[in-house]
Amino acid sequence: MLFSVITVCYNAENSIVPTLLSIAEQDFTDFEHLIMDGASKDSTVELCRQHSLPQTILFSEPDQGIYDAMNKAMACAKGDYLIFMNAGDAFPSPHTLTEYATAIIGHNRPGIVYGQTTLVDKNRLHIGPRHLTAPEHLTWRSFANGMLVCHQAMAVKRSIADSYDTQYRLSADFDWVIRCLKRSPHNHYTGSVTALYLNEGATTSNHRRSLMERFRIMCHYYGTLPTILRHIKFLFR
Repeated sequence: MLFSVITVCYNAENSIVPTLLSIAEQDFTDFEHLIMDGASKDSTVELCRQHSLPQTILFSEPDQGIYDAMNKAMACAKGDYLIFMNAGDAFPSPHTLTEYATAIIGHNRPGIVYGQTTLVDKNRLHIGPRHLTAPEHLTWRSFANGMLVCHQAMAVKRSIADSYDTQYRLSADFDWVIRCLKRSPHNHYTGSVTALYLNEGATTSNHRRSLMERFRIMCHYYGTLPTILRHIKFLFR
């Protein structure tokens, strides 16, 4: 199959349904939906069963955090491309997977296909675009200027995807995308919004710690002094 859409969740009864509905309404159906639940104690699992598709595979078991759960899901994935759409996040249109598929087939199967992100609040009202804009031309060096493409707004070829580094509790996705970009022969920009991102996730509520992790990651890939100089510029930005 072309896609493995992966949803990681834990005690997400207040946010999971919009995610499930946006996946269920896709008009492109050559995908599996892997739900990796961390043994929720609320009604999350029941809601997942209510809104499941024939191609849904639901796991519910304890894990060591969101990135451990993502690694478990990737180990089970069979699609050529991975899309992470976690609890609270959603596809912006019933045609989003079709758009991804068209780009993949029409552009010689890029390593990564990506788009823009719109932020939404808990009431699903649009807040606006992220403060960082996805560029038309993307390489691993692009992330020296921050996470220009949201994790949920991309489809990543499974053959170039390593495991998440779980030493990072809040920003392993930043590190993961850089590593995927380094292994990607070419990438394709859709020119459209490909993800709605719930602006109340773990990274937002632990913003300072997340930024410190990202700083460490940027120092590792782009050098300490250049990263410090860029952050001085970020203050003015």
